Amino acid sequence: MLFSRARTIPFQLRLLQADDASQLFYTIHTNRAYLRQWLPWVDGTLNVDDSLAFIEDTIAQYKQGECVVAAIWCENRIVGCIGLNNIQTFHQKAEIGYWLARNYQEKGIITRACRQMINYAFDELKLNRVEILVAEKNRRSRSVAERLGFEEEGLLRNYYRHRQEFVDVVIYGMLKKYWKSS
Repeated sequence: MLFSRARTIPFQLRLLQADDASQLFYTIHTNRAYLRQWLPWVDGTLNVDDSLAFIEDTIAQYKQGECVVAAIWCENRIVGCIGLNNIQTFHQKAEIGYWLARNYQEKGIITRACRQMINYAFDELKLNRVEILVAEKNRRSRSVAERLGFEEEGLLRNYYRHRQEFVDVVIYGMLKKYWKSS
């Protein structure tokens, strides 16, 4: 076949709940070697209690209107997370962050989950801007932002520290007036 399309599989987004802690930890733990390349918090997630503390924190922030974090469910298991973080209602903006278990990548899940979350940001939260901050060397995550039509706006040098090294971050932005909610 000359042209092939990645196989897409159904998934569901659901706000994280305390009952999700063990399954969330299992997914992080079994994908630790892969996830820790890009995500500084992975090395600090050592047990189910750490996952529960994260969930409780996101629930508290959700109640304050500061974030919306959902588990990505596929085949009756948590396969990743996606969230609107640092929601600033006055400035009408937020950052979107995501991660996905390695075996579920390249199936269109993250791109479609991002579309759902971005639609929610613009339609329900009435935000004007959504940003994606990505480690410069994380090609897969950068390609998600590009597939979604986000504009590369700049490079934030030495933006954060990860595993004893400073990491440069590319910032992508999308304004509501340019978003196509297909």
